[in-house]
Amino acid sequence: MTNAPSLFISHGSPMFALQPGMLGPKLAQLGRELSGITAILVVSPHWQTQDVRVMTTPQPETIHDFGGFPAGLYQLRYQPAGHAELANEAARLLRTAGFVVHLDEKRGLDHGAWVPLRHLRPTADIPVFQVSMPLNLTSSEALRLGAALAPLRAQGVLIIGSGSLTHNLYEFRQDVRDPEYAQAFANWVRSAVERRDVESLVHYRELAPQAKRAHPTEEHLLPLIIALGAGNNTPAQWIEGGMTDGILSMDSFVIGLDRN
Repeated sequence: MTNAPSLFISHGSPMFALQPGMLGPKLAQLGRELSGITAILVVSPHWQTQDVRVMTTPQPETIHDFGGFPAGLYQLRYQPAGHAELANEAARLLRTAGFVVHLDEKRGLDHGAWVPLRHLRPTADIPVFQVSMPLNLTSSEALRLGAALAPLRAQGVLIIGSGSLTHNLYEFRQDVRDPEYAQAFANWVRSAVERRDVESLVHYRELAPQAKRAHPTEEHLLPLIIALGAGNNTPAQWIEGGMTDGILSMDSFVIGLDRN
């Protein structure tokens, strides 16, 4: 079996579920290219816990963990099966790497998981489970967490870090439209990812232009570093996603996918 890739998806706001923009069709095309995938593992900033938790839920529910959006968004459902066996293997790998891990048999899919998956795999025919992000996760620990999960790729597990390449919610809510700074940050990240300069990405807050404005808090960029760790230094391909709401870069990356 060829190793499954890892993937970083910018999910932007929950409205991405209804407004696919530039990224949605590209995720759909990527989903059609994927073969031999046994399960999808998602790490999302919308499930942060004290220690690592791994979902073993047999039939995870769709969680609408947001407010103030159109009513139609709350009617959407994404209902794949879970995969307890591979979830337990993920927990074992993380414990071996030194993480404190608990199993969770009731957790559903937060919007960081189901919103992009509606585009990537709309038929929900592949089992899905999530791994939480520790609240105190640093960029270097995010890389280590991804690397711990990397062996699952040999079992056909598609590892997705779901976040946002830029994510200043204050400016989003204040209707700020200043794409120049967001694009400068997105361009820097793209260059570092394509060079496989993981060390610079780990230290992005000191090195990248407008890093702290693009990410006042880190949880939405750490899934990129997790995906890179899971990719085990294999080449990454940029998926152009454009800029939504003036400041939310939807650029994404697929890592370790052989398209030959």
